[in-house]
Amino acid sequence: MVTIKCRNMTFDNIQAILFDKNGTLEDSETYLRSLAQKAARLIDAQIPGTGEPLLMAFGINANLLDPAGLISVASRRETEVAAAAYIAESGKGWFECLKIARQALDEAEKYIGQTPSPLFMGSLDLLKYLRKGGLKLGILSAATTEKVRNFVANHQLNDYIQLEMGVDEGPGKPDPVLFLQACQALGVEPGATLMVGDAVGDMQMARNAKAAGCIGITWVGKPDNVRGADVVINQLDEIQILED
Repeated sequence: MVTIKCRNMTFDNIQAILFDKNGTLEDSETYLRSLAQKAARLIDAQIPGTGEPLLMAFGINANLLDPAGLISVASRRETEVAAAAYIAESGKGWFECLKIARQALDEAEKYIGQTPSPLFMGSLDLLKYLRKGGLKLGILSAATTEKVRNFVANHQLNDYIQLEMGVDEGPGKPDPVLFLQACQALGVEPGATLMVGDAVGDMQMARNAKAAGCIGITWVGKPDNVRGADVVINQLDEIQILED
């Protein structure tokens, strides 16, 4: 167990740290913006008039991505359902709406391709440092588990990450069961585990699971995006191990 210091906060007896992926370790803004724009265009081609409202719902405004918006923080399943709700206003049946939304997102992903988004500055160094310090590390993302695994493989993080966990068919953030399942898989107690994320959902999930603490990171300088955090940072290297 180690003590973690982060600005004016210290967290004692920590065994593990769970990280969000998009917007925390991975600079996925370009990818997510392109995904939302392409999916909205594909849906608008079938259901004229849905494109602009969908972009707003996804969190795209004047080509800017809202880091607290749907495409940034929701699971794939939640994104499909939200898009389908807009399509349903056309009067189409619900299952057809879901099919159109799913196909549009699938096609948009294929169109954009699988070029990995870059790591945020300091991500790799921090993971190496924390792992060397004896901590168990995991990624707990709203993305699918497959995307989490691809992210870890693409950036060669396997030596540092012990858990790759996304949201597939089950509940999404901020359901605390995700955090509890991640802790169980790592073999640690929630009360000895920290959560690092860039969204309110990360903070709520960890708090409701009785985590040791919640560290909110806002690369864009918007602390409201991590309301509920015990401490808010702007760089990953602000997470430090206190030596005995």
